[in-house]
Amino acid sequence: MALQPVAGARDAMAAPADPTRGGAGGRIIRVTTLAKDGPGSFKEAVEAKGPRTVVFEVGGAIDLGRETLTISEPYLTIAGQTAPSPGITIIRGGIDLKGHDVIISHLRVMTGADGQPHFSGWEADAFSTVAAHHVVVENCSFLWALDENMSASGPRFNGASLQEWRQNTSHDIVFRNNLAAEGLAFSSHPKGEHSKGSLIHDNATNIVFYRNVFAHNVERSPLVKGGAQVLMVNNLIYNPGHRAVHYNLMNLEWTGHPYVTGEITAVGNVMRGGNDTDPGLPFLTLGGDGDLAYYGRDNRAVDRFGKPLPQFGRYGETRARLLPAKAPLASLAGYDILPSGAVETSLLQTAGARPWDRAPDDIRVLFFVAEGRGDIIDDEHEVGPGYPVMKETRAAFDPSAWDLDTMTPKNGLYPGQKAGAQEKLSPRDVASRQGAG
Repeated sequence: MALQPVAGARDAMAAPADPTRGGAGGRIIRVTTLAKDGPGSFKEAVEAKGPRTVVFEVGGAIDLGRETLTISEPYLTIAGQTAPSPGITIIRGGIDLKGHDVIISHLRVMTGADGQPHFSGWEADAFSTVAAHHVVVENCSFLWALDENMSASGPRFNGASLQEWRQNTSHDIVFRNNLAAEGLAFSSHPKGEHSKGSLIHDNATNIVFYRNVFAHNVERSPLVKGGAQVLMVNNLIYNPGHRAVHYNLMNLEWTGHPYVTGEITAVGNVMRGGNDTDPGLPFLTLGGDGDLAYYGRDNRAVDRFGKPLPQFGRYGETRARLLPAKAPLASLAGYDILPSGAVETSLLQTAGARPWDRAPDDIRVLFFVAEGRGDIIDDEHEVGPGYPVMKETRAAFDPSAWDLDTMTPKNGLYPGQKAGAQEKLSPRDVASRQGAG
């Protein structure tokens, strides 16, 4: 899919060809109900077989009731941009993707604690791939996860060789223009504190983070595990707590297996400290026992007042080594790479679901990033009334009005598209901007 210079679907920044076309060329399946399952549901659509593009003739919230939706069938495009305003928001659950050749665009997932007690075992990710491959996740918003907000996971050692390990776990995954924010810290996860951004599991390869916003996660923005290979270009990490980017091959997890050197290429990224960021926090910290090959260029790290922070640090006094590379370890061909000083302004306009038709919590998070505000939270009720209450909306999907290869509207106008700045205003704010009259 080529980048389109229109509001919303993509920022007009070039990127290499995607690793998959998803369900392009297959049948269209219409979602016609907000029920979590049954006829016309989102669950029924993703469980269908064969190449397919899922479109939405309904807008509002799909309540999963503390369940995880599993996607296993391949050759799928999920086009949340087709929904009438306010779009599709999944609450009280998350998505595990176990298939391949999948594109997911313009969904919001708000997992939340849902009143579950501390340590009770409710530990859902907002989104994770599970040994999936050839996947694109773009312009989605992932909030309030109990584990990670946005991850690529799978088995470490499935197979008899490194090549087989890597083939049998997640690989060839692109995360682009997403918002991964407010992972819940001391909540219902059985391990206790667990506010995490992204986990890239051991031996996952060709994992790309391009133009994402991570905000208010204690750790893992991302955590790259042993032997994994990750490319990070033009991402913004705001208000990390104890760690931002980190690498960790743990001996406790690799006992009996030869260590594999991990690889991170990081170019033009920004880490900006906030209210919860540890003093002196480095952009990248090295833990565990295995080596990391690293290429970095123009990565900016500052505290909440703009004072420079270190690029590197470590946790654990082990034999792990940082191995500086003289050239990128992953290809940068095809990317329009912004200088780090231009990243924040650009990303706050484009990251997250439906930038032309933002949800109130997305607006809140992004405005707080811009204003240097916001905190790591333990529960969704700390930042408002909890799960959004949305009126169900309906509109027929007209295939003739859309470019079905790119899933962009032919007239350039998306459902619910709004002009100008999108702000969450109180009645008093509205009155003050209208003047005394």
